[in-house]
Amino acid sequence: MTANPDLVAQGESAVNARGDVPTVKLLIDGKFVESQTTEWRDIINPATQEVLARVPFATAQEVDAAVASAKEAFKTWRKTSIGTRARIFLKLQQLIRENMSELAQILTREQGKTLPDAEGDVFRGLEVVEHAANIGTLQMGEVANNVAGGVDTYTILQPLGVCAGITPFNFPAMIPLWMFPMAIATGNTFVLKPSEQDPMVTMRLVELALEAGIPAGVLNVVHGGEDVVNAICDHRDIKAISFVGSTRVGTHVYNRASLAGKRVQCMMGAKNHAIIMPDANKEQTLNALVGAAFGAAGQRCMALSVAVLVGEARNWIPELVEKARGLKVSAGTEPGTDVGPLISKAALQRVEGLIERGVQEGATLELDGRNPHVAGYEQGNFVGPTIFSGVKQGMAIYEQEIFGPVLCVMDAADIDEAIEIINANPNGNGTAIFTQSGAAAHRFREEIDVGQVGINLPIPVPVPLFSFTGSRASKLGDLGPYGKQVVLFYTQTKTVTERWFDDSTVAHAPNTTISLK
Repeated sequence: MTANPDLVAQGESAVNARGDVPTVKLLIDGKFVESQTTEWRDIINPATQEVLARVPFATAQEVDAAVASAKEAFKTWRKTSIGTRARIFLKLQQLIRENMSELAQILTREQGKTLPDAEGDVFRGLEVVEHAANIGTLQMGEVANNVAGGVDTYTILQPLGVCAGITPFNFPAMIPLWMFPMAIATGNTFVLKPSEQDPMVTMRLVELALEAGIPAGVLNVVHGGEDVVNAICDHRDIKAISFVGSTRVGTHVYNRASLAGKRVQCMMGAKNHAIIMPDANKEQTLNALVGAAFGAAGQRCMALSVAVLVGEARNWIPELVEKARGLKVSAGTEPGTDVGPLISKAALQRVEGLIERGVQEGATLELDGRNPHVAGYEQGNFVGPTIFSGVKQGMAIYEQEIFGPVLCVMDAADIDEAIEIINANPNGNGTAIFTQSGAAAHRFREEIDVGQVGINLPIPVPVPLFSFTGSRASKLGDLGPYGKQVVLFYTQTKTVTERWFDDSTVAHAPNTTISLK
C-alpha cells in the first residue's frame, strides 16, 4: 500500500505557491485540504538538508473549521457503540503492521533516527492502538445495589467532547498514537497538531486511521506554531488538551489552557539519572548506558543523560568511553548506523554550544563527538557520542536538558549520596539503578522521588497496560497520557443514584431528613 498523493505530497500532489516543493495538507471534516495560509515551513531531511515538503501554519479560520467539524461529529460519535469503536482500532493496528516499513522510511527521512529505531517508534505507538481496541473493558463504570432502602448507585464514564493533542518532533509516530486513539476510543472527537518539523509520518498514520473507519470529523489535523497552539489553548469548544514537549512550552500550554477551563496533561522535560553500583554486571550495565544515552541521538525525553557512578564503579569510565567510541554515526538509512543526525541546524548549534560550556565550566571531556566525519552526508546535523566526567551540580550541561548524544558522569560515595543527587534535581521523568543487590534496588525504589523507575533497565517506559507516570517538573496534570489513567482523563465520571417504587414502597409522607433509609 502506498500513501495517498493527496495527503503528504510524496512527489505527485499539488504544490504550494512557490511551485517547487510538495505540501502537507490539513485534515478537516474527513478531507485532506490545502491550507490557505501565507506562512509555510520547510520539512528538511536532517541528514542531507534536502527539502522534502512544506508544511502550512494554519489560519485561525482553519483551526476554527477543524474544531467545528469535531464538535459536530461528536453529536453522533459519542453515541457510537463501544464495539464499533473497538473494531476500528483493531483494523488500524492491522493497517499499521502492514505498512510498518513504509512508515519507518517516512519517519527516518524527516526525523533522522535509524530505520530500526523508527520501526520501534511506530511499534510503541501501535501498542497503544491495541490497548484502545480493548476499550470495552477499560471504560467500565462501577455499581452498588441497595446502598440504602431500594437505592442503587452506579457510575458511567462519558466522553468530554472535542479534545486536542500537541506533539513533539522526536516521536512523530508514537506520541500521536498515544493521543488520538484513546481519546477517540473513549467517545471523544479530536484535533491533532503534529510537530511542524516532521509531520509527514503522522499524516500517513492519520490516513490509515481514516481507512480503518474513523468517520469524517472525528479526527482532524491542523499544523502550525505558537499561534495555532494558543488557538487550541483558548478555543472554548475544546474540552481537554494533551501535550508532550519541552518544559517551556508545556508550562505555557498548561497555564493558558487551564485558565481557559480545560482539562490538561503535559509531559515535559527531563534529566534522567542512573545509579551504577559497583556490584552491577559491568558488561550489561555499560551496554545499557551507551544505548540509552546515545540512541536516537539523545533526542528522547527518557534518554539516560546522567550516570552516577558509586564507589569503585567510577573506574569503569575508560570502558564506557570505548563502547561509545565504537558506535557508528551516519544517516538513519545507512545499515549499521547507531547514531543519526539531530533534527535541525539550530539543535546542532545548541548541543555544540552546551558541550563547549561544559569544557569551560570545568567538566572533563572524555569523548568529544563534535564535527564527526560522515562520508556522503557532510551537510548533516551530526554530533557523535560525547561523554563528560567530573560533572557537578550547577554546570549548564547538568542543569539543562541537552537533548543530544551527551552523557554526564558524576561520582557518589554511596547509594545515599546518589539518591540525594537525583532527588535534588527538579525533574522526575525516569531513573534507574544497576545492581545485583535486591536490598539496594528495594531501597532505591522506595526512596527515589521520580515517576518511572528502572531496575537494571535504563529506559523504564511502561507498556500501555500501565500508565506513564512522570512527576515533579517533568509533568503537569494528575493523569498520564496512556494506560488506565488516560481513560479517566478523557472521560467525565457521572454518578447516578436511583430508586424505583411500586405500590408497596410508596412513601405516604414527606421526608425532610438527609437519610436515604
